[in-house]
Amino acid sequence: MTAFLTPGILDGVSSVLFAHAHPDDETLASGGLIAELVARGVRVTLLTASRGERGEIVAGALPTTTDPDALTRAREDELAGAVAALGIAEQHWLGEAPARAVGMPSRRYRDSGMTWIRPGLAGPADDADADALSVAPLGEVVDDVTALLDAERPSLVISYDSGGGYGHPDHVRIRDAALAASAALEIPFAELLEAPAADAEWFSLTEHFDVVTAALRCHASQLTVVGDDVVHSGGQREPIGTDVGLRLVPADVAVPKAMGQLLGQR
Repeated sequence: MTAFLTPGILDGVSSVLFAHAHPDDETLASGGLIAELVARGVRVTLLTASRGERGEIVAGALPTTTDPDALTRAREDELAGAVAALGIAEQHWLGEAPARAVGMPSRRYRDSGMTWIRPGLAGPADDADADALSVAPLGEVVDDVTALLDAERPSLVISYDSGGGYGHPDHVRIRDAALAASAALEIPFAELLEAPAADAEWFSLTEHFDVVTAALRCHASQLTVVGDDVVHSGGQREPIGTDVGLRLVPADVAVPKAMGQLLGQR
C-alpha cells in the first residue's frame, strides 16, 4: 500500500527519468519506487553515469583475474538484468547518444572511486582518473544530461539529494548535473530521501519487495542477498529497502550559484 504525507508529486506524471551514478544504484536507492511507477503504467527511463569500474567485487563472484575491462562488461550485463527485472523501458549511458551533446564524440565517464570518511559517509578518492565523472567539467556533464532530457522530455526527473545520498562524489556530480539540466528545460526535479520529511512525500512500497530483490540479485558482483537483507561487497549488511521519500526541488532556489552562472552562459 502506498502512503502519502504530502500528496501530488506523481499526480499526472506519465514518464519519469532517473539519474543514477553506477549500476546497482537504481535498485538500491529507488528500486521500489521504479517498480511502483511501472505498476502505475508510467514510462521509466534510466540514465547511468558510469559503469562502476572501481566497485569492490564480492569474494568469489568473479574470477580473481578480473580486470577493470572485465568488471565493466560484467556490470553492464548485471545492469541489463536489473533493468529488465524492474520493468525500466530504456537505459542510457551518460556520454553516449542520446545522452551526449549534439556534435560531440561519444565518451565514457569513469567511476571516480571514493573513500569512507566515517561509517555511512563517503568522500572523494585522491586517485580519481582524469576521465572520471567527478572531475569532468560540470558544463560538459550538464550538456550531456540536457541532451537526453531534451530527447526524452520526461514529466519528472529523479535523482539524489544534495549530498548524493551518502556522499559519493559521482552521486553528487550526477545529481547536480541532472538538477541543472532539469532547470534549463523547466522539467520538475525531485530528490530521493531515505527518511520521511515534512516537506516530502513518503512511499511505503513493501508490495514490491520481490521485484526489488530480484533486481538486487542481478548485481551479484557487488552485493549478495541473504534472506531479507543485502550484504555489500565491503561487508556492510542492511535490510532490503523498498520505502522511499520524494521531495520536489524548486529550481529557482536550489540550483547552486555556480550552476546558475553556468546556465546563464548558454
